[in-house]
Amino acid sequence: MPLNALHPLPRADDREAWQKLKAVVDASYAAAAAEQDSSRDVEITTEAIGSATAYLATPAHLKQDDCVYIDLHGGALVFGGGKACREGARIAASRHGIRCYGIDYRMPPEFPFPAALDDCMCVYRHAVNTYGADRIIIGGRSAGGNLALATVLRAQDEGQDLPRAIVLLSPEIDLTESGDSFQTNKMIDVNLPTSLMSANLLYANGADLAHPYISPLFGRFTKEFPPTFIQSGTRDLLLSNAVRLHRSLCQVGAVAELHVFEAMPHGGFGGAPEDEELSRELVTFVDHALSS
Repeated sequence: MPLNALHPLPRADDREAWQKLKAVVDASYAAAAAEQDSSRDVEITTEAIGSATAYLATPAHLKQDDCVYIDLHGGALVFGGGKACREGARIAASRHGIRCYGIDYRMPPEFPFPAALDDCMCVYRHAVNTYGADRIIIGGRSAGGNLALATVLRAQDEGQDLPRAIVLLSPEIDLTESGDSFQTNKMIDVNLPTSLMSANLLYANGADLAHPYISPLFGRFTKEFPPTFIQSGTRDLLLSNAVRLHRSLCQVGAVAELHVFEAMPHGGFGGAPEDEELSRELVTFVDHALSS
């Protein structure tokens, strides 16, 4: 059952209700992530990096030793930390054959914006110092896509070197929910049938939802922006986010790929052949980025 059908979201100001819901959903996410992982041949250590907790996943057989993938978990910017985040790092490291940082970023109700983005910046700066920006891939699914893109925009604003490439899967990059698909795919997307606005308001904590660090779709893009892999499906509630970002990047001459799968809902099918096809395309994109 989808999150916001099985568990109606509380009001943004109901802190106690969010804490209870968070415990239930995180347990469900952790169990689902563990079921998806077919490889245990990955070593995971926990690191404290500034304000952030990060899981460094290292596959037993590294394809490349001089690079790292920064993986940002999904979960409406509220859920998905802990065990689910750890398993996500393991899966990404196994898929790509390189080290992966899974950032267990702080989230509301205890830690609203900008805590999560601050944590991502801590790990990004650490990775730049360790590997160099051009040996970093940063990516995320759904809410993780929001933070991946926001991290790059903030790094750009701060004059830092940008990563080699970006991976955005069903990215939740417009918390104003202004795109066409928020209406056309409402109650059609079986994984994310309706609005996440209550969670968006909880995360923003009074800040402007259209701020580019909160809704990075509205960021400043240039021709030099890192090559970006964007994925969605025709039944994804957030399809417009992917389409609009792709157009914004193309309009300035940046390199961007848009992969849209027929009938796919938010977050994928959960094991169908299309999910395997997407995984292969991700590996091809990352391998090419790191070899070019």
